[in-house]
Amino acid sequence: MFIANIPLRGYNAGMQTIPINTYTSPTVILELIYRLKIKHVMCRKLYTAGTNTTLREIQLLMREKSITGVPVVEGKRILGIVSMDDIICALDQGYINDPASKWMSRNLIILEDDMPVSFAISYFDKHKYRRFPVINKDKELVGMITTRDITTGLLVELNREVDRIERMKTDTQSEDTRLEGLRRYEIMKHNFEKAGLASMEIKKRLKSHGIPSPVIRRAAIAAYELEINLVIHSDGGEIISHFFEDRIEITARDSGPGIADVELAMTEGYTTATPWIRSLGFGAGMGLPNAKKVSDEFTITSHPHKGTEATSIIWYQPNKEDAS
Repeated sequence: MFIANIPLRGYNAGMQTIPINTYTSPTVILELIYRLKIKHVMCRKLYTAGTNTTLREIQLLMREKSITGVPVVEGKRILGIVSMDDIICALDQGYINDPASKWMSRNLIILEDDMPVSFAISYFDKHKYRRFPVINKDKELVGMITTRDITTGLLVELNREVDRIERMKTDTQSEDTRLEGLRRYEIMKHNFEKAGLASMEIKKRLKSHGIPSPVIRRAAIAAYELEINLVIHSDGGEIISHFFEDRIEITARDSGPGIADVELAMTEGYTTATPWIRSLGFGAGMGLPNAKKVSDEFTITSHPHKGTEATSIIWYQPNKEDAS
């Protein structure tokens, strides 16, 4: 999953809108929605009901807490949800005193707390719901997320990012102003908390030296896809960004387990990611093909049990149209 793959336009759920798109939104906002996880912005304060709780009791709970949806749980497991629309139907048709288990919605769409915020945004656009239950890796209900939670969380993190940039001003003024050079980033297996940091640093460095935006976008995509591929499929490795006067070379290198069939791995949609990885919003089988697509030159070699090395070369004066 990467920035150009998600057509972020204007996400509408009920009365809430998230005005984000990949063409005019500031880079810092786009970075935040890919860096933040759902657990960072969701509401952890839950108001729940049991299967025998009546719809009347749930109606009173909604009124008292000013909420429009109540999860129905058994222990920490979510079984269904009762929405305001369910309550209105119950009032109209005269079954408001029935238990929640009889009328609750059981066909739920549930998010996991480790998914990126970008994943939640795409769900709000696709399903047009006002809220989604959030579970942890143990399938326990741990929160609810709405579009308001996302916009509030983004504002808080944006303020923190501005403060961080202000604190860095003095330090960056004394840094080497040359673009040319080599940077290495250690990548750890399944460390999704830091996934994307190398891509962000590469993008910032190119931007600070006035490299054209379409070139920066392609370099960021290539770096992100190669980095995520290491996080998901390797035992860990490194991203090496080599800045030249006329191009950038981004290399992903690991020590194992290697790719059995490189040609197959370069096929769009082919993936060996586990169901858990795919549940986090990764492993769609587009990583290496996307990295190649946005590159001016792309090479990959792999040996079983010895590791894989993939290199993307992007020229600052591109000889191809922006592939993003």
